Amino acid sequence: MKVLIVYYSLYGHIHRMAEAVAEGAKEVENAKVEMRRVPETLPKEVIAKMGAVEAQKAFAHVPICTVDDLASADAIIFGTPTRFGNMCGQMRQFLDATGRLWNDRALVGKIGSVFTSSATQHGGQESTILSFHITLLHHGMIIVGLPYLFEGQGDIDELNGGSPYGSSTIAGNTGERMPSENELAAARFQGKYVALIASKLAQYRGEIIDAMCE
Repeated sequence: MKVLIVYYSLYGHIHRMAEAVAEGAKEVENAKVEMRRVPETLPKEVIAKMGAVEAQKAFAHVPICTVDDLASADAIIFGTPTRFGNMCGQMRQFLDATGRLWNDRALVGKIGSVFTSSATQHGGQESTILSFHITLLHHGMIIVGLPYLFEGQGDIDELNGGSPYGSSTIAGNTGERMPSENELAAARFQGKYVALIASKLAQYRGEIIDAMCE
């Protein structure tokens, strides 16, 4: 059973969350967990002007994702920073290239889940995840979020990301805040939860699709 974590990170916040998601998924027996980055679309000089060159060195080793990578997975957990309440342009461009998968029904019945980040506490985290779900539903994926079984979601003693739609972190206006331990715990929970469901569903997916095509 394969869990694929596909993300875009500029300053490293989503990368750190992706690592935590992977840690959680790896707790599930027989789960093969892989991390992939979507292709960068910003010119190198722009990344330099944004002060992200050093930050990106920390995850330069993570392979670039291909459309075929998605087709080989039983569950895909997507990570994207928030851009005005939506996914980032890099992720949108990557997903817009998945028309062949849609045509082949390659993702139907597979698990899809999303995590995110934003600069501010109310910076569009929930709308980013919910609008992301639209694409996953068009592919026929089964949406999994972050249930209140994760009790840290109810913590109000400190600044926290996270919602029933998925884990998230608050980065600060200058990216000065990295994910807290509670936010990382939420990401690990989400990864494990997705992997557990996928491990049960994977063996029956073909059966379900065959039954629906009769």
